[in-house]
Amino acid sequence: MIALSLAEIAAVVGGQTHDIPDPSVQVTGPVVRDSREVVPGSLFAAFVGERVDGHDYAEAVVAAGAVAVLASRPVGVPAIVVEDVQGALGALARHVVRRLGATLVALTGSAGKTSTKDLVAQVLRRKAPTVFTPGSLNNEIGLPLTALSATEETGFLVLEMGARGIGHIRYLTDLTPPKIGLVLNVGTAHIGEFGGREQIAQAKGELVEALPPAEEGGAAVLNADDPLVRAMASRTKAKVVLFGESAEADVRAENVRLTDSGQPAFRLHTPSGACDVTMRLYGEHHVSNALAAAAVAHELGMSAEEIALALSEAGSLSRWRMEVTERPDGVTIVNDAYNANPESMRAALRALAAMGKGRRTWAVLGKMAELGDEALAEHDAVGRLAVRLNVSKLVAVGGIEASWLQLGAYNEGSWGEESVHVSDAQAAVDLLRSELRPGDVVLVKASRSVGLESVAQALVETGAEGEVAAR
Repeated sequence: MIALSLAEIAAVVGGQTHDIPDPSVQVTGPVVRDSREVVPGSLFAAFVGERVDGHDYAEAVVAAGAVAVLASRPVGVPAIVVEDVQGALGALARHVVRRLGATLVALTGSAGKTSTKDLVAQVLRRKAPTVFTPGSLNNEIGLPLTALSATEETGFLVLEMGARGIGHIRYLTDLTPPKIGLVLNVGTAHIGEFGGREQIAQAKGELVEALPPAEEGGAAVLNADDPLVRAMASRTKAKVVLFGESAEADVRAENVRLTDSGQPAFRLHTPSGACDVTMRLYGEHHVSNALAAAAVAHELGMSAEEIALALSEAGSLSRWRMEVTERPDGVTIVNDAYNANPESMRAALRALAAMGKGRRTWAVLGKMAELGDEALAEHDAVGRLAVRLNVSKLVAVGGIEASWLQLGAYNEGSWGEESVHVSDAQAAVDLLRSELRPGDVVLVKASRSVGLESVAQALVETGAEGEVAAR
């Protein structure tokens, strides 16, 4: 974080200083909420969780070098006491962002946010120092913590914004007002909470409403291939930049194809030129993510050649997202178990089919959460798609939702041993350990709450003598 005195922080967040001998002492390290991340110069934000109260760690974090604790009550060590730690954290982030010279890029969407955010960051950091959201810390706590990690040297601040209801993104954009806003898609993720895709579009569009007008440099980067996203152009005064495979897109892809290993390749077209791209990531769905990143980068002054090179060299920065491991015995494990919704599930299955040409393919799938009344139909549809893509074997893991996956496969024509329903992750591991053979490709995917990453990890560890070659 940019250096601020404890007195200045207290004034910004409306707090009272307690047990602070010298309020002019500066916070020179990061603002953290995890006591294990404290380094000398840190400010520790003490949150009260369901299981852990951060205030209980106050003495330990100060002993580890924290300058003070941002707390909701006195803790016997240097502290800035506020009524609401979360609100104070947001106010501090707002203050710091306004002092930065960085260009703030915000993005949202129903699927692909984290992968696209990682691509945007990897492209932009070739132009200037870039700070971006780690993993999926895209909520009212994770976002300000990311913003507070920027310094005077930061050229770009790339923030992923999530939403579980109307007004959530509006709140986040108030904390960290973006100059560039990117909307990827409007799908069915969290549709059970929102009530419908139109409500999701309303929430996601709050991002473009928060942008400055075009004459002040604001730009809304919208998916030309998604009608609900494209319609958001009417909700902003910012410049509208379209990306996609549509001929009307400002940044578009032509000659899209997959390599033999399932990696996308295409011809990137921008207003300033065209170049070929071959990505290191897996699955055709990354083409749209790459175009989104390219549109942002082009708007910020990068050439087609620079963008194409960066996209061709970009890798996966976040765990359990199409994380491919090749075991010494020839089995390929694709760990995409961080999360799942109908759109990302379909994309992962298509990637599996592309990677598995001429090989046996396994889809180890579990529940997609928060689908509300659409849950049965969506799980049924995924099971059917696995059959249509000629996935060799579907392993549905878990309870009622898993049975819907298998039922969909059965109704599509999987009547033999092509699909099986197992009770839990360990049962899936036992089955796969007994039946996998060299050359097989295994996809593991479900919503985060299911925890199917344990299946992928167990299968990786099953490699010859426990050694694996990851890429």
